[in-house]
Amino acid sequence: MAVEQMDEAITTRMSVRAFTAQAVRADTLVDLLQAATAACWPARIPPCRVHILQGHGRDDLVAKVCAAHDAVRAEPALHARYREAYDYYPDKWVSPYLERRRENGWGLYGLLGIGRADKDKMHAQHQRNYRFFDAPVGLMFTLDRAVGGEALLVCGMFLQSIMLQARVRGLHTCPQAAWGGFASIVLPHIGAGASDVLVCGMSLGYADPHAPVNGFHTPRLPVSEFSFWRDASPP
Repeated sequence: MAVEQMDEAITTRMSVRAFTAQAVRADTLVDLLQAATAACWPARIPPCRVHILQGHGRDDLVAKVCAAHDAVRAEPALHARYREAYDYYPDKWVSPYLERRRENGWGLYGLLGIGRADKDKMHAQHQRNYRFFDAPVGLMFTLDRAVGGEALLVCGMFLQSIMLQARVRGLHTCPQAAWGGFASIVLPHIGAGASDVLVCGMSLGYADPHAPVNGFHTPRLPVSEFSFWRDASPP
């Protein structure tokens, strides 16, 4: 891949939250997954498993998880039934991460005209996660519990490679931690083994260029805020 192609893939990658119904060819999916493996599979680390959901398999999972999501809203005590296998987020948000989280959340909701009191609209927008944002392809990533924490790092590299390979092919994605809470529904649906843990999901397809939500871009920190130069001055 040329430098220009890589730069474009990186700079245009975003979390798309509205997709068209245009189908994604099976051979395209195979090609991008195969290309993504080249970046990250040490021989000692088993690959995470990728479960590809389309058609009825996708739609049936959407129906199951949306029903559970609605049930939790109606009866909050049910939330204890749906827990992530591991903590995605801290128990308590602290500065500056709390402010950044709020900036992103309210920036997105503000674009959609959802205010703090609009609980119904918030619920509906959050449920868009469980509809794969209408993408025709849903991906679920699982790991064997017997594999150590290193595998999560490798899996993260694999996810990034998939997202960049998708961009090279004119596709967009949205990685989704939101599915973790409903792993007890997702894992049996995709035929995962008893030792499997759900890492995350991902929506994949063609972005809807007319959807206002796709105009939202999360802020990025300048290099000066996350790089620390010990033996030289930055250029």
